[in-house]
Amino acid sequence: MTYELDSNAVANFLSDNPHFFEEHSELLSRVKLTSPLAGRAVSLQERQMEVLREKIKVHELRLSELLRIAEENDAITQKFLQWTRSLLLARNDVDMPHTLVTGLQSIFSVPQATLRIWGVAEEYAHTWFAAEVSEDAKIFCNGLTAPYCGANQDFEAASWLEDPASVQSIAMLPLRVGGAPEAFGLLVLGSADPQRFTAEMATDYLSKIGEIGSAAMACLLD
Repeated sequence: MTYELDSNAVANFLSDNPHFFEEHSELLSRVKLTSPLAGRAVSLQERQMEVLREKIKVHELRLSELLRIAEENDAITQKFLQWTRSLLLARNDVDMPHTLVTGLQSIFSVPQATLRIWGVAEEYAHTWFAAEVSEDAKIFCNGLTAPYCGANQDFEAASWLEDPASVQSIAMLPLRVGGAPEAFGLLVLGSADPQRFTAEMATDYLSKIGEIGSAAMACLLD
């Protein structure tokens, strides 16, 4: 009387007896498997090597991707440092908005950028960044808990940019003092590239730009 083992039983036996092939090493060369890579029957040893090579290749690709991401993050960090340094070097408060905007354009390669601040101190009331903003725009800004990124849907803020007709995608960053619910300004970034600012993009770095910008612009408030 013979007893036939199913594949699960064989797999369980080999799992429970890891030294089986050490005790029966001759089987390693005798057992033949079909190789999807070589397209022929290969020994168990050869098949194991193929599997290991594939795993190593996957790990190498993953490592390469991680290194690429790390390099990109390092480059962005360097840009943040350069931009923040330019704000700290601004000669006086009234220069700060211009320094902030031009820094974003030159350092981060943003095609168009501007901002508006409301509630500024009286000595700044005549400046370009304190130009009139509608109540609807302020309400919209107050409703932003994170940067808005997406297509330009004829937003009022787009009209503040140098060439609003060319703006296909836009990012709008609310400016707030600390955790205040109400914003005191809006930073606007625009691009003719519809894919530059999209609803699917991560906004972590844009949020940091908004936080730094808010801290820098707070000195202009009444």
